[in-house]
Amino acid sequence: MLIDFPALGKQVLLVPSAEAARAFFVFGDSLVDNGNNNYLVTTARADSPPYGIDYPTHRATGRFSNGLNIADIISEKIGSQPPLPILSPQLTGGNLLLGANFASAGVGVLNDTGLQFLNTMKIYRQFELFEQYQEQLASLMGDEAAQQRVNQALYLTVLGGNDFVNNYFLPYSARPAQLDLPNFANLVISEYQKILLRLYDLGARRVMVTGTGPLGCVPAELAQRSLNGQCASEPMRASAIFNPLLVEMLQGLNSELGSDVFVSSNTGLMQNDFINNPQDFGFVTSKIACCGQGPYNGLGVCNMLSSLCRNRNIYAFWDAFHPTERANRLIVEQMMTASTKYMNPMNLSTILALDTMI
Repeated sequence: MLIDFPALGKQVLLVPSAEAARAFFVFGDSLVDNGNNNYLVTTARADSPPYGIDYPTHRATGRFSNGLNIADIISEKIGSQPPLPILSPQLTGGNLLLGANFASAGVGVLNDTGLQFLNTMKIYRQFELFEQYQEQLASLMGDEAAQQRVNQALYLTVLGGNDFVNNYFLPYSARPAQLDLPNFANLVISEYQKILLRLYDLGARRVMVTGTGPLGCVPAELAQRSLNGQCASEPMRASAIFNPLLVEMLQGLNSELGSDVFVSSNTGLMQNDFINNPQDFGFVTSKIACCGQGPYNGLGVCNMLSSLCRNRNIYAFWDAFHPTERANRLIVEQMMTASTKYMNPMNLSTILALDTMI
């Protein structure tokens, strides 16, 4: 469809559904990176097989998944195409109206998280690019319309897990000598609050914020720390400390702002359901990754030399850290319909219903 944009003095061809669907902005780490790290000199990348084996094109896209990630599936639920990576050359014209994905594998809340991956887009760099994006959008459709599109968009932030597994729990980390685990979790929460307030200042008015998954249950932690296949105790303790603090912090922010801007998504509880009872959800295992090597396929990276399962639908984990597309779909289904035990103060279906009334 051709739409007039006076600011450009011309018409722009919109991608299908871009004009009707609300914009969607994604910030965070590898759980939602859909290709930004492909454009960076970094070791945190998923741009080679067998990543993407079940993606529609059957090619690696930079997603840390056999297929779609959580952000992709949320896009489906809101009736839109997934927003393009902010670094993609294709993110121009009508594609801008869909939003953008700023996520970069390896990043955390803290700036010293993920340094071992060399070049990643730290969260405040993601925000700098968001400001540049807004300038592009304003050039396309005018200041007022651009501001309205940003304010009415849906946002997703996925941060926190790397601050523990790729910072605090690293063998060479100085953090444990500086802070015990509860105080470190409080530090991450304090910095995360600043991040979310900055996102609010940049125009976000409806933000889903995920907690950490069950950190001690991922195949990487089982391979390195587990006794007899039990979830590793210290990473599990980190999740148990961090996630309730996050919910409390988000409730405090909403109270200060006088509006339910931030929605906590307890993805840790969601994943616990199928990790503890995999057969109930059609999985044969929630311990062994589909792709990897070593115990639980949890060592090293997933590549063409790795052990690879034939049926990804019966594995909860794709690689040492990341869920399969099927597990991601279960998580998003919970985000859509779950009670306040999982989604507080409301689930995504309620968000969509409420926001269409505004």
